[in-house]
Amino acid sequence: MNRNMLFLIVGALVVAVAVLGYQTYQDKKQPDGLQINVGKQGLEIKGN
Repeated sequence: MNRNMLFLIVGALVVAVAVLGYQTYQDKKQPDGLQINVGKQGLEIKGN
């Protein structure tokens, strides 16, 4: 395997890790606006 192919593979892995990290961040952050939850304890409304 030549050196250019190795750099290509490493670059693709770095991009993949960055994309997965960004998606995880977006999933974890709180949504903006009004949030309504219905659960065992009843109705809960949160506003930002």
